[in-house]
Amino acid sequence: MSNSNNNSRVIVSLDFPDGKQALDLCQKLDPASCKLKIGKELFTREGPALVEKLISSDFDIFLDLKYHDIPNTVASACRAAADLGVWMLNVHASGGRVMMEAANEALDKTTHKPLLIAVTVLTSMSQEDLTELGINKPVEEQVMMLANLAKSSGLNGVVCSAKEASSLKAELGKEFCLVTPGIRPANSSSDDQKRIMTPAEAIDAGSHYLVIGRPITKADDPLAALESINASIN
Repeated sequence: MSNSNNNSRVIVSLDFPDGKQALDLCQKLDPASCKLKIGKELFTREGPALVEKLISSDFDIFLDLKYHDIPNTVASACRAAADLGVWMLNVHASGGRVMMEAANEALDKTTHKPLLIAVTVLTSMSQEDLTELGINKPVEEQVMMLANLAKSSGLNGVVCSAKEASSLKAELGKEFCLVTPGIRPANSSSDDQKRIMTPAEAIDAGSHYLVIGRPITKADDPLAALESINASIN
């Protein structure tokens, strides 16, 4: 998993309503010890300027906007993200093969090629939700099918729950990048996440990168919390 400024496996989720709070936190973190995830709320409010500011401070950025549109539109959006200098970005695998291949081909033509990963089934979705959409496979089968589709479309990896990591690693190989949210250190609350694991358990299961929010962002000492997590997985 190259093109990164550091070897950290931790991606700190900047789930803040505005840029000031995000920047206040980032001033307490070391860009050599983590990567950062910027999602829809923060990006919609602050735009590309915040991404560029954090990249100029040497942070690796995972732009978590989950593109899902017609292939040409997604390809253009991926190219724009690459031009920003992000380390990783994502699309919805359910956008299909042609869309994912178009995204991958667009990135092949950029001078700086970010990692491109896919979302399979959102962790918030239940079996009932899938059935309502006309998808009658069990969640695990749908995840595996979409992950295989993402790999064969040229993508670098998928977002998955830690519970799915070992089966995905076995099926898709250890080079296929698995990015896992819902990670909680052993001593923290589960908040609104249902399927959770500790950082060490998730790495053991096959995750490459761990997306961690509140256990770091709400900690009294965010850098100490980050360093403790890094120590637990190294």
